[in-house]
Amino acid sequence: MLSRRIRVTGAPEAPLRAALAALRARLGVPEGFPPEVGEEAERAAKSPPPPSYDATDLPFFTLDPPGSPDLDQATHLSRRGTGYRVRYAIADVAAFVAPGGALDAEAQRRVNTLYFPDERVPLHPAVLSEGAASLLPGRTRPAVLWTIDLDAEGRALAVEVRRALVRSRARLDYAGVQRAIDTGTAEEPVALLREIGRARERQEAARGGISLTVPEQEITERDHTYALSYRAPLPAEAWNAQLSLLTGMAAADLMLARGTGILRTLPPAPDGAVARLRRTARALGIDWPHHVPYSAVISALDPRVPHHAAFLQECTTLLRGAGYTVFRDGALPAITTHAAMAAPYTHCTAPLRRLADRYALELSLSAASNDPPPDWVLAALDALPHRMADGAQRASTVEHESIDIVAAALLKDRVGETFDACVVDLDDHHAGVGTVQLASPAVLGRVEGPDLPLGDPLRVRLVKASPGSSGSPGTAKPLFIPA
Repeated sequence: MLSRRIRVTGAPEAPLRAALAALRARLGVPEGFPPEVGEEAERAAKSPPPPSYDATDLPFFTLDPPGSPDLDQATHLSRRGTGYRVRYAIADVAAFVAPGGALDAEAQRRVNTLYFPDERVPLHPAVLSEGAASLLPGRTRPAVLWTIDLDAEGRALAVEVRRALVRSRARLDYAGVQRAIDTGTAEEPVALLREIGRARERQEAARGGISLTVPEQEITERDHTYALSYRAPLPAEAWNAQLSLLTGMAAADLMLARGTGILRTLPPAPDGAVARLRRTARALGIDWPHHVPYSAVISALDPRVPHHAAFLQECTTLLRGAGYTVFRDGALPAITTHAAMAAPYTHCTAPLRRLADRYALELSLSAASNDPPPDWVLAALDALPHRMADGAQRASTVEHESIDIVAAALLKDRVGETFDACVVDLDDHHAGVGTVQLASPAVLGRVEGPDLPLGDPLRVRLVKASPGSSGSPGTAKPLFIPA
């Protein structure tokens, strides 16, 4: 699930903290885990069943943002003749979560880890997600180990997946890896990340896929005011993401070949969504000639440029038709591909943070060994898309309303000022109401006025910006009128 990440650095002021707390309360976001869930997690953490295959001799490394406690994946990269071998270990959450138990029931209720600007609400208790199941360095852990052989151009030649014991040797972060690769000091298992990542990016472009380099919005509090900035992802983050995509596509292919599985599918974006994105491009000064395809515009943008970063944030709107599609007994669905991947794809690389991945991994293991899927997987399969859709809706609400709250905090001292803007959308149910994109700061707001000029430049005046107004959906969104 590609989302627009936003975080607040420093200590948020009371109105912002209160608004985010009120949002969590209104959405029924749990503050902690029930005692029986915590107790079951503690017991499971002490004695997971060990897999028979021992891969602890391989020097895996993890690559995540600094301080990340829930480490889902560990990697080992090597050369194989003129090509490459990718070993990708994924935390084996199923080794700790008993089907039908209290821990499983709570995961079914939560569905996803939720990310707020000021805190994270995890899918699993910390004793598992940050401890016994996390692929921490120097710790032996059960994992689902993928071995994928690639040719010199990055095309997958062979795939193997099995349960294994693994042991990460190093906990790396993106800035450190980027620096080591750029200076030529990275050892080969890390240095190959650039070669393999770039090869996979070329394969993606050749099949018509698109990877969004979505920057992270950062709100910094200084002297009771807020400033907006964007953190552009490093190339190493995109290369690492290609390994996850590679594994997700390999899992989808295995399940399709076997005839039972769960896919992450996305139809082509509707014309209306693309038209809205064109208006956003116009508001932000992004050149998008009508004859130029969306993919070409994306590839030409620099996420370090604030207006480009804001546009890339909005590009995630084209991915909101994504869903989960299950199939069984050889009856393949009508849509098997993900439009952004331009290939079959599934979520399977983040089981500590996403419920569906635990099931996709079990189905992949069964397909690879030619064994029937476990009964607990088959029993839950048909209900899983609906459950994941509910979780995605909750995560989307968190994302949109958090952005509104933070935008209001950013503008709270500028009520009465005028801004250059563009109306990017009109409310189908309320005349004279729309969404406006500001040029600077690059935030969205609500605009009210007669004859709003959709897609045209417009000067607007800010009449309301209150981060504490989060009592109902949309009430925190900054409000403008034509100037």
